[in-house]
Amino acid sequence: MATGKIASFRLPPLPTIGEIIKLYKLRAEKQLSQNFLLDLRLTDKIVRNAGSLKDSYVCEVGPGPGGITRSILNAGITQLLVVEKDTRFIPGLQLLAEAAPGKMKIVHGDILTYKMERAFPKELQTEWKDGPPNVHIIGNLPFNVSTPLIIRWLENVANKTGPFFYGRTQMTLTFQKEVAERLIASTGSRQRSRLSIMAQYLCNVKSCFMIPGRAFVPKPKVDVGVIHFTPLMEPQINQPFKLVEKVVRCVFSFRRKYCHRGIALQISL
Repeated sequence: MATGKIASFRLPPLPTIGEIIKLYKLRAEKQLSQNFLLDLRLTDKIVRNAGSLKDSYVCEVGPGPGGITRSILNAGITQLLVVEKDTRFIPGLQLLAEAAPGKMKIVHGDILTYKMERAFPKELQTEWKDGPPNVHIIGNLPFNVSTPLIIRWLENVANKTGPFFYGRTQMTLTFQKEVAERLIASTGSRQRSRLSIMAQYLCNVKSCFMIPGRAFVPKPKVDVGVIHFTPLMEPQINQPFKLVEKVVRCVFSFRRKYCHRGIALQISL
Protein backbone atom coordinates (compact mmCIF):
# COMPACT_ATOMS: atom_id res chain seq x y z
CA MET A 1 0.00 0.00 0.00
CA ALA A 2 1.36 3.42 -0.90
CA THR A 3 2.34 5.57 2.02
CA GLY A 4 1.30 8.78 0.22
CA LYS A 5 3.04 12.07 0.75
CA ILE A 6 6.30 12.06 2.69
CA ALA A 7 5.92 13.44 6.22
CA SER A 8 6.77 17.09 6.79
CA PHE A 9 10.37 17.94 7.64
CA ARG A 10 11.30 17.89 11.33
CA LEU A 11 14.64 18.86 12.81
CA PRO A 12 16.69 15.96 14.17
CA PRO A 13 17.53 15.86 17.91
CA LEU A 14 19.71 18.86 18.74
CA PRO A 15 21.23 20.46 21.83
CA THR A 16 18.69 22.59 23.71
CA ILE A 17 18.82 26.37 23.37
CA GLY A 18 20.23 26.48 26.91
CA GLU A 19 22.98 24.05 25.90
CA ILE A 20 23.74 26.11 22.78
CA ILE A 21 24.13 29.20 24.96
CA LYS A 22 26.58 27.35 27.22
CA LEU A 23 28.41 25.65 24.34
CA TYR A 24 29.17 28.92 22.55
CA LYS A 25 29.48 30.98 25.75
CA LEU A 26 26.67 33.29 24.68
CA ARG A 27 25.45 36.13 26.86
CA ALA A 28 22.65 38.59 26.25
CA GLU A 29 24.15 42.07 25.87
CA LYS A 30 22.22 44.64 27.88
CA GLN A 31 23.38 47.54 25.71
CA LEU A 32 21.93 45.74 22.68
CA SER A 33 18.60 45.08 24.46
CA GLN A 34 19.00 41.33 23.91
CA ASN A 35 16.72 38.85 25.70
CA PHE A 36 16.70 35.14 24.88
CA LEU A 37 13.45 33.18 24.65
CA LEU A 38 14.27 29.58 25.63
CA ASP A 39 10.81 28.02 25.96
CA LEU A 40 10.11 26.26 22.64
CA ARG A 41 6.40 26.10 23.47
CA LEU A 42 6.36 29.90 23.31
CA THR A 43 8.45 30.05 20.15
CA ASP A 44 6.05 27.54 18.57
CA LYS A 45 3.15 29.78 19.62
CA ILE A 46 4.75 32.83 17.99
CA VAL A 47 5.17 30.91 14.75
CA ARG A 48 1.59 29.58 14.84
CA ASN A 49 0.34 33.16 15.13
CA ALA A 50 2.10 33.98 11.87
CA GLY A 51 -0.48 31.78 10.12
CA SER A 52 0.18 28.80 7.88
CA LEU A 53 3.84 28.70 6.88
CA LYS A 54 3.57 25.56 4.78
CA ASP A 55 5.78 25.88 1.68
CA SER A 56 6.43 29.54 2.51
CA TYR A 57 9.55 31.70 2.44
CA VAL A 58 10.36 33.27 5.81
CA CYS A 59 12.79 35.96 6.92
CA GLU A 60 13.63 35.86 10.61
CA VAL A 61 15.08 39.03 12.08
CA GLY A 62 17.67 38.73 14.84
CA PRO A 63 17.43 34.96 15.50
CA GLY A 64 20.02 35.04 18.30
CA PRO A 65 20.59 31.50 19.66
CA GLY A 66 17.85 30.13 17.40
CA GLY A 67 14.74 29.39 19.47
CA ILE A 68 12.19 30.81 17.03
CA THR A 69 14.41 29.55 14.18
CA ARG A 70 13.76 25.95 15.24
CA SER A 71 10.02 26.51 15.38
CA ILE A 72 10.03 28.05 11.89
CA LEU A 73 12.06 25.17 10.43
CA ASN A 74 9.54 22.71 11.89
CA ALA A 75 6.57 24.58 10.33
CA GLY A 76 6.83 23.11 6.83
CA ILE A 77 8.56 26.09 5.22
CA THR A 78 10.37 25.99 1.88
CA GLN A 79 13.16 28.39 2.81
CA LEU A 80 14.25 30.37 5.86
CA LEU A 81 16.52 33.38 5.66
CA VAL A 82 17.93 34.59 8.98
CA VAL A 83 19.54 38.02 9.30
CA GLU A 84 21.81 38.29 12.34
CA LYS A 85 24.10 41.21 13.12
CA ASP A 86 25.86 39.70 16.14
CA THR A 87 28.80 37.47 15.11
CA ARG A 88 28.60 35.42 18.32
CA PHE A 89 25.36 33.74 17.20
CA ILE A 90 26.55 32.59 13.76
CA PRO A 91 28.14 29.23 14.81
CA GLY A 92 24.95 28.11 16.60
CA LEU A 93 22.85 29.12 13.59
CA GLN A 94 25.21 27.20 11.30
CA LEU A 95 24.50 24.11 13.42
CA LEU A 96 20.79 24.55 12.67
CA ALA A 97 21.48 25.13 8.97
CA GLU A 98 23.43 21.86 8.81
CA ALA A 99 20.51 20.06 10.48
CA ALA A 100 18.13 21.41 7.81
CA PRO A 101 20.03 20.96 4.52
CA GLY A 102 18.96 23.38 1.81
CA LYS A 103 16.28 25.04 3.95
CA MET A 104 18.18 27.78 5.77
CA LYS A 105 20.38 30.66 4.65
CA ILE A 106 22.32 32.84 7.10
CA VAL A 107 23.06 36.50 6.40
CA HIS A 108 25.54 38.13 8.78
CA GLY A 109 24.37 41.71 8.55
CA ASP A 110 22.08 44.51 9.73
CA ILE A 111 18.37 44.20 8.88
CA LEU A 112 18.17 48.01 8.72
CA THR A 113 20.41 48.01 5.64
CA TYR A 114 19.74 44.56 4.16
CA LYS A 115 18.04 44.68 0.72
CA MET A 116 14.96 42.52 1.25
CA GLU A 117 14.01 42.84 -2.42
CA ARG A 118 16.81 40.37 -3.15
CA ALA A 119 15.99 37.92 -0.38
CA PHE A 120 13.66 35.56 -2.25
CA PRO A 121 12.80 34.53 -5.82
CA LYS A 122 11.07 37.29 -7.79
CA GLU A 123 8.48 34.71 -8.88
CA LEU A 124 6.92 35.03 -5.39
CA GLN A 125 5.75 38.57 -6.20
CA THR A 126 1.96 39.00 -6.18
CA GLU A 127 -0.34 41.84 -7.14
CA TRP A 128 -1.08 44.20 -4.24
CA LYS A 129 -4.82 43.73 -4.70
CA ASP A 130 -4.42 39.97 -4.33
CA GLY A 131 -3.93 38.10 -1.06
CA PRO A 132 -0.61 38.25 0.83
CA PRO A 133 2.31 36.49 -0.88
CA ASN A 134 3.85 33.30 0.48
CA VAL A 135 6.45 35.43 2.27
CA HIS A 136 6.57 36.16 6.00
CA ILE A 137 8.72 38.17 8.39
CA ILE A 138 9.09 36.91 11.97
CA GLY A 139 11.28 38.24 14.73
CA ASN A 140 11.90 38.64 18.44
CA LEU A 141 13.18 42.19 18.08
CA PRO A 142 15.68 43.82 20.46
CA PHE A 143 13.88 46.70 22.18
CA ASN A 144 16.38 49.28 20.93
CA VAL A 145 15.64 48.64 17.24
CA SER A 146 11.97 47.65 17.29
CA THR A 147 10.46 51.13 16.83
CA PRO A 148 12.86 52.47 14.14
CA LEU A 149 12.59 49.14 12.31
CA ILE A 150 8.79 49.07 12.23
CA ILE A 151 8.72 52.71 11.03
CA ARG A 152 11.18 51.74 8.27
CA TRP A 153 8.99 48.81 7.26
CA LEU A 154 5.83 50.92 7.35
CA GLU A 155 7.47 53.30 4.90
CA ASN A 156 8.27 50.25 2.77
CA VAL A 157 4.60 49.27 2.93
CA ALA A 158 3.58 52.72 1.70
CA ASN A 159 6.08 52.58 -1.17
CA LYS A 160 5.71 48.82 -1.87
CA THR A 161 9.45 48.34 -1.49
CA GLY A 162 11.72 46.19 0.69
CA PRO A 163 9.83 43.14 2.02
CA PHE A 164 6.69 44.49 0.32
CA PHE A 165 8.21 44.23 -3.14
CA TYR A 166 6.61 40.76 -3.04
CA GLY A 167 3.16 42.12 -2.17
CA ARG A 168 1.32 42.50 1.12
CA THR A 169 3.90 40.54 3.14
CA GLN A 170 2.75 39.66 6.66
CA MET A 171 4.88 40.34 9.74
CA THR A 172 4.79 38.75 13.21
CA LEU A 173 7.04 40.65 15.61
CA THR A 174 7.66 41.17 19.31
CA PHE A 175 7.66 44.53 21.09
CA GLN A 176 7.95 45.60 24.70
CA LYS A 177 4.47 45.85 26.21
CA GLU A 178 4.23 49.66 26.08
CA VAL A 179 5.10 49.77 22.36
CA ALA A 180 2.74 46.86 21.62
CA GLU A 181 -0.11 48.69 23.36
CA ARG A 182 0.56 51.82 21.31
CA LEU A 183 0.60 49.87 18.06
CA ILE A 184 -2.89 48.44 18.64
CA ALA A 185 -4.45 51.44 20.45
CA SER A 186 -7.81 52.48 19.02
CA THR A 187 -9.13 56.01 18.50
CA GLY A 188 -9.87 57.62 21.87
CA SER A 189 -7.53 55.30 23.79
CA ARG A 190 -5.05 56.87 26.20
CA GLN A 191 -2.38 54.81 24.43
CA ARG A 192 -3.21 56.38 21.04
CA SER A 193 0.02 57.79 19.62
CA ARG A 194 2.04 58.59 16.53
CA LEU A 195 2.92 54.89 16.31
CA SER A 196 -0.77 53.85 16.42
CA ILE A 197 -1.68 56.07 13.48
CA MET A 198 1.37 55.27 11.38
CA ALA A 199 0.83 51.52 11.78
CA GLN A 200 -2.95 51.43 11.44
CA TYR A 201 -3.30 53.70 8.43
CA LEU A 202 -1.24 51.17 6.47
CA CYS A 203 -1.86 47.81 8.15
CA ASN A 204 -4.33 45.65 9.96
CA VAL A 205 -2.57 45.45 13.33
CA LYS A 206 -3.51 42.56 15.61
CA SER A 207 -2.36 41.73 19.13
CA CYS A 208 -1.68 37.98 19.32
CA PHE A 209 -0.67 37.42 22.96
CA MET A 210 1.59 38.69 25.74
CA ILE A 211 4.73 36.90 26.92
CA PRO A 212 5.64 37.46 30.58
CA GLY A 213 9.08 38.97 31.11
CA ARG A 214 10.07 35.99 33.26
CA ALA A 215 10.05 33.79 30.12
CA PHE A 216 13.15 35.58 28.82
CA VAL A 217 16.79 35.35 29.82
CA PRO A 218 17.77 37.76 31.21
CA LYS A 219 14.34 38.80 32.48
CA PRO A 220 13.39 42.26 31.13
CA LYS A 221 11.56 44.72 33.35
CA VAL A 222 8.51 44.58 31.08
CA ASP A 223 6.33 41.96 29.42
CA VAL A 224 6.51 41.46 25.67
CA GLY A 225 3.68 41.61 23.13
CA VAL A 226 3.47 39.60 19.91
CA ILE A 227 1.93 41.70 17.13
CA HIS A 228 0.81 40.59 13.66
CA PHE A 229 0.72 43.04 10.73
CA THR A 230 -1.08 42.58 7.41
CA PRO A 231 -0.74 45.50 4.96
CA LEU A 232 -4.09 46.96 3.86
CA MET A 233 -5.14 46.80 0.24
CA GLU A 234 -5.69 50.57 0.34
CA PRO A 235 -4.14 52.93 2.94
CA GLN A 236 -6.51 54.77 5.27
CA ILE A 237 -4.78 58.05 4.37
CA ASN A 238 -4.06 58.56 0.68
CA GLN A 239 -1.03 60.82 1.06
CA PRO A 240 2.76 60.28 0.80
CA PHE A 241 4.30 58.55 3.82
CA LYS A 242 6.73 61.39 4.61
CA LEU A 243 3.88 63.92 4.68
CA VAL A 244 1.72 61.75 6.95
CA GLU A 245 4.66 61.12 9.27
CA LYS A 246 5.50 64.84 9.46
CA VAL A 247 1.94 65.85 10.31
CA VAL A 248 1.45 63.09 12.87
CA ARG A 249 4.81 63.79 14.52
CA CYS A 250 3.93 67.47 14.82
CA VAL A 251 0.48 66.73 16.27
CA PHE A 252 1.91 64.43 18.93
CA SER A 253 4.83 66.72 19.79
CA PHE A 254 2.46 68.47 22.23
CA ARG A 255 0.96 67.01 25.39
CA ARG A 256 -2.30 65.20 24.66
CA LYS A 257 -4.65 67.98 25.79
CA TYR A 258 -2.71 70.49 23.68
CA CYS A 259 -2.32 68.36 20.53
CA HIS A 260 -4.73 70.69 18.70
CA ARG A 261 -1.84 73.17 18.69
CA GLY A 262 0.12 70.78 16.48
CA ILE A 263 -2.79 70.70 14.04
CA ALA A 264 -3.02 74.49 14.06
CA LEU A 265 0.72 74.72 13.44
CA GLN A 266 0.43 72.47 10.38
CA ILE A 267 -2.46 74.55 9.00
CA SER A 268 -0.43 77.74 9.37
CA LEU A 269 2.59 76.32 7.51
